[in-house]
Amino acid sequence: MSGVAHQNRRRRAPKMYLLTSDHKVQDHLEGTIPQIFSSFSILQVIDNGSMVKLDKHLLNEVPADLASLLEPITDLELRFKLLSRPHRLHRLAALPLGSQVLVRCGPSGEFADAELRYRGPLTRGSAAILFPFVSQGWAAGRGSSNGSYKGHQLFTCPDQCALFVAASELTTRRSSHSGSTDSAVVPASPPPLQGGQRVCFLQEDVLHWGTVQYCGPLPGRTSTGLYVGVLTDKPVGSWNGCYKSYKLCSIPSPEYGHLLPKQPPQPTVSAPYTRPLIDPAMLAMAKSALQPPSSSSSETLKVILKPPPLHNPKTALKPPAAVSSKTQAPPPSPPTDLFHPANGFHDPPSPPFSEQKAEPKIWLEVGSMIEMNDPPIFGVIRWIGQISGISDQVAGIELDQELSAATDGSYLGERHFRCPPNKGLFVKLRNCRRDSRFPAPEAPINQVERCNSIAFAEWGSKRVEENTPPVLGTDARKLYEGFKKGIQGHLNSCYLDASLFSLFSCCSSVDWVLFWPANEEGQRSKDAQELLRCDIVNPLRRYGYVCASKTMALRKLLEAETTDAGFTNEEKDPEEFLNKLFQLLRVEPVLKIRSVSQEPQECHIYQLFPPSSLTSLVASVQALLESSFMHSGLKFTEAPSCLPLLMPRFGKEFKMFDAILPSLTLDITDLLDETLRQCSICQSVAEWECLQCYEDLDITPGQLKQYCNTCSTQVHAHRKRQMHTPVKVRVPKGTWEGPVHSARQQLALFAVTCIETSHYVSFVKHGPLPTDWLFFDSMADREGGENGFNVPQVRACPEVGRYLSLSEEELKRLETASLKEPVRRLLCDAYMCFYHCPELSLYK
Repeated sequence: MSGVAHQNRRRRAPKMYLLTSDHKVQDHLEGTIPQIFSSFSILQVIDNGSMVKLDKHLLNEVPADLASLLEPITDLELRFKLLSRPHRLHRLAALPLGSQVLVRCGPSGEFADAELRYRGPLTRGSAAILFPFVSQGWAAGRGSSNGSYKGHQLFTCPDQCALFVAASELTTRRSSHSGSTDSAVVPASPPPLQGGQRVCFLQEDVLHWGTVQYCGPLPGRTSTGLYVGVLTDKPVGSWNGCYKSYKLCSIPSPEYGHLLPKQPPQPTVSAPYTRPLIDPAMLAMAKSALQPPSSSSSETLKVILKPPPLHNPKTALKPPAAVSSKTQAPPPSPPTDLFHPANGFHDPPSPPFSEQKAEPKIWLEVGSMIEMNDPPIFGVIRWIGQISGISDQVAGIELDQELSAATDGSYLGERHFRCPPNKGLFVKLRNCRRDSRFPAPEAPINQVERCNSIAFAEWGSKRVEENTPPVLGTDARKLYEGFKKGIQGHLNSCYLDASLFSLFSCCSSVDWVLFWPANEEGQRSKDAQELLRCDIVNPLRRYGYVCASKTMALRKLLEAETTDAGFTNEEKDPEEFLNKLFQLLRVEPVLKIRSVSQEPQECHIYQLFPPSSLTSLVASVQALLESSFMHSGLKFTEAPSCLPLLMPRFGKEFKMFDAILPSLTLDITDLLDETLRQCSICQSVAEWECLQCYEDLDITPGQLKQYCNTCSTQVHAHRKRQMHTPVKVRVPKGTWEGPVHSARQQLALFAVTCIETSHYVSFVKHGPLPTDWLFFDSMADREGGENGFNVPQVRACPEVGRYLSLSEEELKRLETASLKEPVRRLLCDAYMCFYHCPELSLYK
């Protein structure tokens, strides 16, 4: 692997190679055929993370500026084909943000209009460059998110409009009209109906109106032709925007959704028009709204401008009452160029519609469907902010239908959002009101109480009274592996889910807290202990799953005990949760630690504090613990049955090390107080230890140095060590002579909790083999939107065992930036490591 420059902590980017012929390669974990490698002393397959050895003459080096673009392309033939066309990749890499391109979308593979919003890796530590877009036209609403990826907001767009694709899935508009031989094949024409187009259709001899939301083939049924998804003006539908498990478009309510074959819908405009415009009478209405209403003109407008009937039309709003009793001259008639096509906002600060009050207690935000004026004009808020010269807050609206006075999202030459031409309009936010075609939104749901509602019934888990020990080995893997396994996350609960799964899923060393005798006055402690034992730990070990309603009950008890309202809905840290949990259970602290000059102190978790002199980018937990104890003058007064260690970092974002190696075993023999310890030189009973010798580069730095009387005198007789100040070691009472042959006191690693972008996950050892590791994420997937459900997942990750067996020096030579998930998360994002001694836990 490439070397690490410790002086400036800069790393060389890994070289990338392409293997152009088939070669069967196997490692001890059954690696498969490699395709792209990061090659130094070890070759790593980018596609699957396997480590292999291969003759370098078989490899073709990929230019550094192309490697990141090729990595996310999974089609091997297409990857090689694009490598032979570097001009195309360079052109895509140089596309400016905001470029309009064509992107392959949907199961049919058709190309759709899209706007480039971001270019680069989607996760930290990845080098693969992807191209996130905002889908437009017929593909609007067929994306996967609102611009976020795994909790990280890359850009902002409406829900289900963001697409994340590799370079092979897009093409520029220029190539679509030329003889380009790019891999992308652009259709000769767009779908016959565009998203946002007004159509009508017959149902039971009644003509209904609506707006096109989707036009294309049904997934898996391309031979049946095109289908059109319509958002109807009146509640005459029964379609929610989905076909089987595929979401085709967004429909606010099934009563307003209709899916029809292509033939029935007919555009509402005459054939010569390629894009429908608002009726000219609608424009006249908008202009007249700026003039004082007269009785005759008002009645005329009501007749001429009546739009397709609404199921609940609103009465016309009256103009605002005069604020002064003084007689004022009527304002002059508006000029003929009142609606300037380049602005989309009339003569600031007045909006192009009559002053109206927004409906009370209706919260409007970006993405809200609104209407303006009466008869109404409909649209969606795409931007909210301030515009120079206008005191009120302004909303940028993308209209359902075109208006010649509207823009493409620009105002006075400054772009605030993007939309098709003649659909962008800017109005004062207070003149907008909720779209009356749809039912009023329901009151916000209390997500804390929702856990106990019938909504969680199908996600429930059983209560188990019988004491259930953990299963190990293959049985544990069969029990836990899969979706809807582990502990279900809900409302920022990942800190709790990862901690409980780490402690109890495959280890019994902390089970003593489940049976700790409670005092008679501690009813809340009894309730918490019973809840933890019978509703969380036992069901987890019996069925492999616990629902969020059980953990929410525990969170409520913690909140009541600590008067901290954040335990039921806010993000917390694992150490904060565990400390509060052990306090609630009224259990004794598991750690007893003494400094040189103080009485023993008790705690539940130990925070590692490495010295500032430690400059390495990589460290092992063994080295960090020894260094932390030595520089703080600490010793364990007794060997702990369980040792939770908090890794050194500043908050969630700032880490002190690029990688931390969780030592598989932790030797704490020389960190115990009043115990026999070996002299580092002659193995006799040690009576002195020296901090300065610990850091001495001439005598194996980074290792504990303890000496008998004779060896201490000889070591410190050297002129370079005469200023050292060795400290007397506390040994058991009695006379001790000769070499020490006592067994070493060691603890074993059984779980690691990791954090990335404020989300906690855990790795758990489930058996004796080096490959017996499970990865748990309480929020790995989600069903539904805001009021949906998180889907927990547990999966086997035997590959991490290979890296945990590395030495600290071997890990330093490894290029951590090239590591694949989940290995990178384990080594680079470790937050807390859990060690135990099963023999000692029996006596707790």
